[in-house]
Amino acid sequence: MAALPMIAAEPNPSDRLKAAARVVLKIGSALLVDQGTGQLRTAWLAALAQDIALLRERGQEVVVVSSGAIALGRRQLGLAPGVLELEQSQAAAAVGQIRLAHAWQQALAAHGFTVAQVLLTLGDTEQRRRYLNGRNTLGTLLKLGAVPVINENDTVATTEIRYGDNDRLAARVAEMASADCLVLLSDVDGLYTADPTKNPDARRLETVTGITPEIEAMAGLPSSAVGSGGMITKIAAARIALGAGCTMAIASGRVEHPLRAIEAGAGCTWFLPARSPRQARKLWIGGTLVAKGTLFVDDGAARALAGGRSLLPAGVTRVEGTFDRGDAVVVRAADGRVLGRGLIAYGDEDARAIAGHRSGEIEALLGFRGRDEMIHRDDLALD
Repeated sequence: MAALPMIAAEPNPSDRLKAAARVVLKIGSALLVDQGTGQLRTAWLAALAQDIALLRERGQEVVVVSSGAIALGRRQLGLAPGVLELEQSQAAAAVGQIRLAHAWQQALAAHGFTVAQVLLTLGDTEQRRRYLNGRNTLGTLLKLGAVPVINENDTVATTEIRYGDNDRLAARVAEMASADCLVLLSDVDGLYTADPTKNPDARRLETVTGITPEIEAMAGLPSSAVGSGGMITKIAAARIALGAGCTMAIASGRVEHPLRAIEAGAGCTWFLPARSPRQARKLWIGGTLVAKGTLFVDDGAARALAGGRSLLPAGVTRVEGTFDRGDAVVVRAADGRVLGRGLIAYGDEDARAIAGHRSGEIEALLGFRGRDEMIHRDDLALD
């Protein structure tokens, strides 16, 4: 095998989880549901809830992406083992989602946490307006101290708009939430150079800093009877996470306290990005998106932006272009100089209506209470 320069060992890799301010945790079906009985593994879930409580006690925010709805529902409906038709999967998800949400609510309520259920589809993370709605909802839930528990909305998604696995969904959620760390808990403890069940010389990679063809070639087929993922989907998730500036780990969930095990140095594979989530998002806004309009601002607003502030309606003197909420727009100074670009919180008609006005006047002008900022500083990339 050719040399793999992207692989390196670092001291104290377990500290990466402790250092993350916002963590997305993905749990596979094979961990939550006993493959023999189809029953929820309540003792394991209770132990994981203790791990989550430990993170929360340290001030870390946690988002959970949980598989298991279809696996739980198919047993309740008496569906035979094997691959389900789409309609059968949707029916099983409808039944199993109730049990899954209730299980998470019980497990986390024991530690005083409020649980919020969020169902997403592929379109929710790819269509700009729905993406922004999801991002704002997650941000608000976390700000209010809730633990969002997310799953794919299998009951309404068709084959064309499904992820089909929660690994990639978790990576998109991590991107949406600007998470610092994504942990994929599975029945494997990392990425190996070959299938360790077939090749005794296979070794687990400690650290990966790029998704190369060699890395992709190491992925195999799904090994679980109840899951729809596999190493292929985990590598796809890693590509998304690294692009969003999010550190990712593939770790075993077979132990009772998997997060504590990671922090204690249990073997896993870490995928390390070249930049932080904030840097990655700014790069995406500033260099990737096509601007749909232009906002001209006064000198006071220009100084506020240079100082790291958001753009308020009062500082906008002119609005040009046709755009929707969430589109990219260019921000220019009074003399026409480009200051940067950002994602605007209003469509062009509403933006024109509130330009030059104070944020407290927005409701009277538009008939609804929108955001105080025309462009929030987190959605702004300055030149």
